[in-house]
Amino acid sequence: MTDPVTVFTFPQPTVNGPLHVGHLSGPYLAADIAARAARARGERVVVTSGLDVHQNYVLTRAELEGVEVGVMMADFRAGMQETYQQARIGYDRFSDPLSDEHAPVIRDLMNHLVTSGAAALRDVTLYACADCGRTLHESYLNGLCGDCHSPAAGGACEVCGGFTHVDTMVDPVCGRCGGVPRPFRAMVPVLRMEDYREQLTDVWLRAQLPPAVRALIGRQLAAGLPEIALAYPTNWGIEGDRSLTGLRIGPYTEVALTDLANIARAVDPSATDLPGYLAALGRVDSLWHFLGLDNAYWYAVYWQALWAACGMTELPLSGLVVNEFYTLDGAKFSTSRNHAVWANELLHKEDPSIVRLYLAWDRPDRYRSDFTWHSFQAFADRVKPLLADGVDAPQTLDPTLAERELARGEAALRPAGFDPALAARSLIGLLEGGVRDTGHLLTALTGTGE
Repeated sequence: MTDPVTVFTFPQPTVNGPLHVGHLSGPYLAADIAARAARARGERVVVTSGLDVHQNYVLTRAELEGVEVGVMMADFRAGMQETYQQARIGYDRFSDPLSDEHAPVIRDLMNHLVTSGAAALRDVTLYACADCGRTLHESYLNGLCGDCHSPAAGGACEVCGGFTHVDTMVDPVCGRCGGVPRPFRAMVPVLRMEDYREQLTDVWLRAQLPPAVRALIGRQLAAGLPEIALAYPTNWGIEGDRSLTGLRIGPYTEVALTDLANIARAVDPSATDLPGYLAALGRVDSLWHFLGLDNAYWYAVYWQALWAACGMTELPLSGLVVNEFYTLDGAKFSTSRNHAVWANELLHKEDPSIVRLYLAWDRPDRYRSDFTWHSFQAFADRVKPLLADGVDAPQTLDPTLAERELARGEAALRPAGFDPALAARSLIGLLEGGVRDTGHLLTALTGTGE
């Protein structure tokens, strides 16, 4: 009998720019905080993540800036891993698509989906730009979300989380040149998500999902689960082989399959093929994905369907811990507009313990919160003396109240009902009351110690 395994994942960031404070405030720090707390409770914990290099946003940035894409990716990869280290964000397995071993794993899983019939090759209609000829997906597609009518790119709407593609968007155009969509026919592997409605419904009933995600699922079920091409003719991504020669594997499909293999190999390093991956995933007692609302469609709907197609009869999802957007002076963080506080610069200049604690305290999980330098500095001035070594103020908080506050704070770091903002407030209240025994609150929230 093996010990139960708790798995936490956080999204694989796209290497088209450095990480900013908006990234840290959401799933990246949250998953680390939850993992540290779970380990302190005595759980066997595995944390996985990686990089996403095959969104065409990556190639777009390199082309627009006139830089060699491989050099750019390597630079951003190094910067992201440095940021994780600075922020004390740990992981047990990190998938690197730039390594030699990555593409063969994804190709093998894709070929299984095709040969098993789970994603059979079909002649379908896709869309290309009538002017520049690019296949319209991700950054190559712009328009309005068909659900909420917010501006969106191909993939998923950042506002409501809905699935966005040419057929469902309002006024779709090429995201690179503005050309209109031109239909064309192609033989590609297609996942019929309706085939897995029963398994998906079962996991959605069991999993702990926030209201916004349940609303997204409800809209998707009412509209009918879509059929999604898993590979298509385009100019960026892992090249297919065998029956997929001439196609490139879709980046969202790649990341979903990467997660499947990555989690399995973190649980059982000897797992090297799909049967081994499925057996390892069967040992997972609890699986929580930490993510922003803009990724909710993929983790709640698409990942589950694709894993079911791979042969996962009982999907292991326990729940999603979802955050809203973190804004900067009232506007969305934007790499392209340089409207951001870059994580590595903040962590070089400020104490990482205070940065982590502030971003937990100000986390945008129940609503969108807003980073301002004034609020950060005021917070730092308040908590810095409390974190100073050697502070031994007399305890003014009644021991009974201290015990209750500690229990409340530690409970807030469990993934079910995860609320690091409440935990941060509990920790600050304890420290201000002169309480030095803060359980695992201090180490989990600041990343200090083991």
